[in-house]
Amino acid sequence: PIGHSLSPLIHGAWIAAAGLDADYRAFEPADAAAFAALVAQGRAGRLRGLNVTAPFKEQALALALADAVSETARACGSANLLIFEAGQVRADSTDGPGLMAALAEQASQLAVRGREVVVLGAGGAARAAVAALIAAGARVGVLNRTRARAGILAEDLGASVVEADALGAAVLVVNALSVPPEIPMSRLRDDAVLMDMTYRPLETAFLAEGRARGLATVDGLAMLIGQARPSFHALFGRDPPAVDVRALALAALGETP
Repeated sequence: PIGHSLSPLIHGAWIAAAGLDADYRAFEPADAAAFAALVAQGRAGRLRGLNVTAPFKEQALALALADAVSETARACGSANLLIFEAGQVRADSTDGPGLMAALAEQASQLAVRGREVVVLGAGGAARAAVAALIAAGARVGVLNRTRARAGILAEDLGASVVEADALGAAVLVVNALSVPPEIPMSRLRDDAVLMDMTYRPLETAFLAEGRARGLATVDGLAMLIGQARPSFHALFGRDPPAVDVRALALAALGETP
């Protein structure tokens, strides 16, 4: 449910601090036709841009194909950002940069170039993660219950399909599943980093188990804020002002900083 999104809180805080004449609000199109109508409003000049979440990311890319699509969005096969200019729509994906920003913030000791990384899942979130990590030089393995689906993702992006035994060599394990994964923490390296792409709850069972094992963890809120920064720049042509939006988001989640 988009009404639960923290993005309006984050962008709203930046907008207020920057003194911009702007409004960032949640829309909730009921279906594909309603989403297409929302994009049509953008083409007509009534919207500057949209951040897009599931289940409309693939449709967002398709609606922009006739105009302009970034290489990142093409690699991801989806778009989470649409910018409208003079009747045209430009599609991009900031999910991958958000993931890398989260890793830099909460696992600064981690270096993935030339090293083994495992991404759990083979959906849209996993695709964005795999594309970003491959661009960063990692050797990425995709672990998914349905091997055929993992194979399609791996072939598209230059990753490999792996089994659970690959976890033992991974310096990073990213959960891109919508359900808690069942991972034997005892198999992981002592210096492995765990990342979960969801932020509700902030500390998922996956991250809690990793912490209990003594592993470094990266939460989905860091990624949410990380992907919001380039979105804000694309929308307003400037970097976000220095506001502690994580503290605001934690308060909204009922978490302590």
